[in-house]
Amino acid sequence: MNDRIEKYSIKELLDKEKIFLNKTVLVEGWIRSFRNFIFISLNDGSTIKNLQIILSKNLKKNFLKKITIGTSIQVIGIITQSIGKKQNIELQSIKITIYGGVDSKNFQKSILQPKQHSLETLRKQAHLRFRTSIFSSIMRIRHHIAFFIHKYFHEHGFFYINTPIITTSNSEGSGEMFQVTTMDLKNIPYDIKGNIDYTKDFFKCQTYLSVSGQLEAETASLALGKVYTFGPAFRAENSNTSRHLSEFWMIEPEMAFYHLEENMNLAEDFLKSIIQYIIDFCIDDLSFLNEHIKKWNNNRKKESSLLEKLKFIFKYPFKRISYTEAINILQKEKKKNFFYPVLWGIDLQSEHEQYLVNEYFQSPVIIFDYPSCIKAFYMRINEDKKTVRAMDILFPEIGEIIGGSQREERYDMLLNRIKDTKIDESKLWWYLDTRRFGSVPHSGFGLGFDRLVQFITGMKNIRDVIPFPRTPNNAEF
Repeated sequence: MNDRIEKYSIKELLDKEKIFLNKTVLVEGWIRSFRNFIFISLNDGSTIKNLQIILSKNLKKNFLKKITIGTSIQVIGIITQSIGKKQNIELQSIKITIYGGVDSKNFQKSILQPKQHSLETLRKQAHLRFRTSIFSSIMRIRHHIAFFIHKYFHEHGFFYINTPIITTSNSEGSGEMFQVTTMDLKNIPYDIKGNIDYTKDFFKCQTYLSVSGQLEAETASLALGKVYTFGPAFRAENSNTSRHLSEFWMIEPEMAFYHLEENMNLAEDFLKSIIQYIIDFCIDDLSFLNEHIKKWNNNRKKESSLLEKLKFIFKYPFKRISYTEAINILQKEKKKNFFYPVLWGIDLQSEHEQYLVNEYFQSPVIIFDYPSCIKAFYMRINEDKKTVRAMDILFPEIGEIIGGSQREERYDMLLNRIKDTKIDESKLWWYLDTRRFGSVPHSGFGLGFDRLVQFITGMKNIRDVIPFPRTPNNAEF
């Protein structure tokens, strides 16, 4: 019987209801609720919505006792018009098969119970939280964002490249990195000077997990024109905030012959295009999050809705101001009692960024031409010798969502910056080589993928938008 009957996802059935009316179909999924020994709400992960299953009255009591929340089943039945108000169609079951039941002894300890659990509780059972409505919605949105990013770059003439995860250099020039080694830590080899002898290690030198694929992507852009990377990055800072992960995902486009203004134009269009796509194609999941997000985020009544926040991004063009202008605005604001002092040369704090975005301009803000002393060595020095062609895009709540710059294409200037920042130039000989052989003006930026997902879904903690978060003291699952 099964061989002749087509299997469909619940999303397919609900999206094309009229086509399937009175047809016999096969569906599989997990039980979300079971009422009165007749009504099953079935979900297969393809959509936030459930399909109502009407059980046959001929089923034996012993069989019905095996049907509980979380049980996985296969159902063959006929799609009919529903007389209930919550759904248009339902499945009148003909045959039901149980694949896997639920361990009733431990069920009360799991997050699969039909009640709302705290997000912290969900993190403790990360292997099960995919089955919750909120986390499955976030994961579907995360997928669609990733899909569209590849689509966007492909349609704009970019080439996707893979950059190394294992590296010998720190592209940011600062910050802690995870070291990679195959040496026996109980029997570490030393040289005659008493230093660790890394020639005995796998790569015969010190290696780390990469914080960025930017430098390698630059080398590709100087041959292919426009490239992008999309991969994991790692930082070993002991930061336990709601905005930081030790393992995260980065999107890093690099464009030959792009100046800073073109870089800003691309970044703004890129962000707006992603958010528009998600509004167009993930409205069911967004609507669910829009409805429930305040409860999950501790009932902050004054907040605007999730959909309003997303549409806020399209309201106006992003406001563009120089770092110096931003400092002047902040210094003139006498009524605002900032915790951190505002002085030219400081790295802007979250309170400064949020004031500019939410109160002063009431739109996303692009700040450019930062002091060289607070930015990375590879950014192009301006004529004033004090600032670099850097740019950051600031969003409401999330703060910096994109950081980028026009890269320093002049060999002598780049070499001086490397020396000034006390970076070992011998490890960057290959990067300097790209300035020796046909260097051109070029630009790029980095977008923290998880932070973007956090903004689009409205979640307050970045640990709730990645399948298995890696943070200080947490590498479980």
